[in-house]
Parts: sequence; structure tokens; C-alpha cells
Amino acid sequence: MKQIPLALVMGLTVALSQSAQAQNLLDLWGAAKSYDASYQSALALYKSSKNKADEGLAGILPTMALSTNSTRNLIDYTPDVITLNQANPSSSVIPYQRWFGTHIAAFTAVQPLFRPVNYQTYLQSKSILAQSVAQLVASEQDLIVRMCQAYFDVLVSQETLDFTRAQKRATEEQLASAKRNFEVGTATITDTHDAQARYDLVVAQEVAAQNDLNVKKMNLDQLVGMQQTKPVPMMAEAPIERLMPTNMEDWVANSEKSHPNVLNAKLGMDIANLEVKKAFDGHLPTVDLTASMTGTRNLDGTNTSGLSTLGTHVLNKSVGVVINVPIFSGFYVQNRIKETENLADKARYDYEYARRTAALSTQSAYLNLVSGIGQVNALKAAERSTQKSLESNQLGYSVGLKLNIDVLNAQSQRYQTKRDLAQARYNVLMQELKLKQASGILQASDLNELNEMLERQP
Repeated sequence: MKQIPLALVMGLTVALSQSAQAQNLLDLWGAAKSYDASYQSALALYKSSKNKADEGLAGILPTMALSTNSTRNLIDYTPDVITLNQANPSSSVIPYQRWFGTHIAAFTAVQPLFRPVNYQTYLQSKSILAQSVAQLVASEQDLIVRMCQAYFDVLVSQETLDFTRAQKRATEEQLASAKRNFEVGTATITDTHDAQARYDLVVAQEVAAQNDLNVKKMNLDQLVGMQQTKPVPMMAEAPIERLMPTNMEDWVANSEKSHPNVLNAKLGMDIANLEVKKAFDGHLPTVDLTASMTGTRNLDGTNTSGLSTLGTHVLNKSVGVVINVPIFSGFYVQNRIKETENLADKARYDYEYARRTAALSTQSAYLNLVSGIGQVNALKAAERSTQKSLESNQLGYSVGLKLNIDVLNAQSQRYQTKRDLAQARYNVLMQELKLKQASGILQASDLNELNEMLERQP
């Protein structure tokens, strides 16, 4: 029998230990940021906008260019024979050919002195960069919410499956008890049938719960780009009551000035107003400071000179101011002004819509959070009540005062309440994130506080 190499054994051990290791929120957040396509798209747009801002600056900085060319020309000289004979009958025709070359090098520089359109474009590029920052923040906030939702969905499904299996075991015990009581004659066959029906129903619920857990895990795996993720569960008594927010007006006021979509719309309004100024500036003249230096070297003369000009060098330097005054452009500027004014109105309406939407989302998230905390407290009381109800029915059944169906109903109610409480607790955490997102203050650092609510891993 061949021995398995030690390196292979160690590699398999490490791989299995890594696959079995549970991941907390911060672990999965790092994976999601590097894998999520929508976030990476916003990040790429931000990087592109940084270059776009530098492009806008180029319009008000000087430009320089260096050009050179070299030509070789051939002169093929043949006098007109008829004209020459008429002018001087005794003359002879002497055709000739001559090659000459020219080398030219030119350096030019232009410094804009007054170009208002270029300056407005530069200001627009800065606003576009700020817009990309707002979009990146919005994308990050959206990713935080989506990742936490997928994370908590897995935990809820896992707890639902655990509760269902616990209910299955309790129902199985009740079914066995009903069968024993029927055999000794202390219970009717109805009790057995009731217990069997409830047991079969719980088995079906277990199958559905297992399938739901598998789907939720697939969603989380897809979001973070990992396989077989295993989220760390939350502590049994995480202090979610501390999440009670302050008054609604403060949250709404903050959303109207801090929400990324509101900031993005406001910057869009600024860009539209600058576009209006650019359109008006189309009437204005432009002023540029120019400087140039051109060197020309003639080889073997020129087309109008002979060999006496061999090797001449000409250096021409000039400095000047160029003023360009637009006079008529086919009513382009007038129509452009009207177009940009209408677009500026649209940007103002978009800003107002974004501000109202953010306020409404914040109000809804605030009320949902307050309601969720109240629901958790109510379900905690209901959980205690259903536990007492179950114990009372079990005692009554043991002394013959309650039917088996009463115990089964009490069991079902207890586990249903436990599932609802688990769902409500996770909903409160999600509503807190959504409230912060709606008000524009959600940050990746908020995950640290949620991570502290998870069970400690060895």
C-alpha cells in the first residue's frame, strides 16, 4: 500500500479547515467589495472621472507643439521653343534639371488668456468628479445593504430549519406518546391520527426549509464570489433595543443634504447651470497669447534661386496676441442657450424629486425600525406566553384534561413564535441599515458594530 505524501495530507487538511471556517460580516464584506460588479463599475467610473477632471484643466493651461518636415524638389526647366525663336532667332534651347531640398522645424506655444467656455468646462469636470464620488458612495451603501440582507437571510433560514427540526422531534415524541396511550386504551385513534398528520406536515415544512436555506446560501455565495459560505450566527441575546432612533425630523433633514442621490442631483443642477453659462459665453471673443519659432534650411538653393544660395538658414521668431470675435454662427448660440436653459430646468426638477424621495424613504425606514423594535418586544412576550401555554397543555394532557391536538397546536404556536421572533430581530437590524442608507450616513464602519453582535469564533 502506497503512503500518501505528507504535503498532500497537509494541503487537504488546510483546505478542509478553511472550508469549515465560518465567515463573519467583515470577512464577507471584503470579498463582496472585490467581487461585486456594480460596485467595481462605480469604482471604475470614479477613476475615470479623476482623469476627466484633469482633461478639463488642460483647457486653461498652455499648449505647445513641435513640428518638422523635410522635402526634396526637382525643377525640370524647358524653355518654350517657339517663343524663344521669335524673340531671338539666333539663340539655342538649353533645358536643364536641378534638385533642391528644404528642412523646416517649427515650435509653437499658445496660452489662453480669455476663454470663458474652457473655464466653465473645467468647473464642470470638477462637478463631474464629485458626482462620481457620490455614485461610488451610493454603490457602496447599496452593497452593504445587499450583503447584510443576504447574510441575515441565510441566518434566518438556518434558524427556521433548526426550529422546524426541533418541532419535528417534539411532534414525533407526541406521536409516539399518542400511539402508546392508544395501545393501553387511555386515548382514541383520533389522537394518533392528529399527531401523524401534524408530523407529516412538519416533515414537509422541513423539506421546504432546507430548500430555502440552500437557495439563500447560493445567493450569498454569488454576491461575495465564494463557495460554501458559512455565516457566523448572531448571539442569542444581541442588544437590538439600543437601536431606537431619535426623532424623525433630524433623520429627514440629514437625508435632504447628505443622501448620495440628492448630492448627485444637486451636482447635476450645478453642471446644467454651468452649461447655460457656456452657451452665453459663445457670444464672447477669445484671446490667446501665441509664440512661435520657425527654422528653415535651404539645400541646393530654392525654386527661384540658383546655386549661389546653397546652405542658407532662416530663423523666424514671433510673439503676438490673437483675438477671435464671433459674429454670426447661423443662430447656433441662440438655440444652444434655449436648449441649456430647458435642461437646467430639468436638472432642478430632478434635484427636487431626489430630495423628496430621500425624505420619504427616510420616513418609511424610521417608522419601520420603530415598528420592528416594538414587534420584537411583543414577540418576546409572546414567546414566554406560548412556552407557558405548551407546558400547561402538556400537563393537562398527562392528567386527561387536554387532548393531544391541544398539545400539538401549542407546540406549533410556540415554534412559529420563535421563528417570527428570529425573523423580527434580523428585520430590525436591516431596518437600521436602511434608515442610515436613506439618510445618507451609512458607512462600511457600521458593519463593525453589527459584527460585534455575532457569536465569538474559536
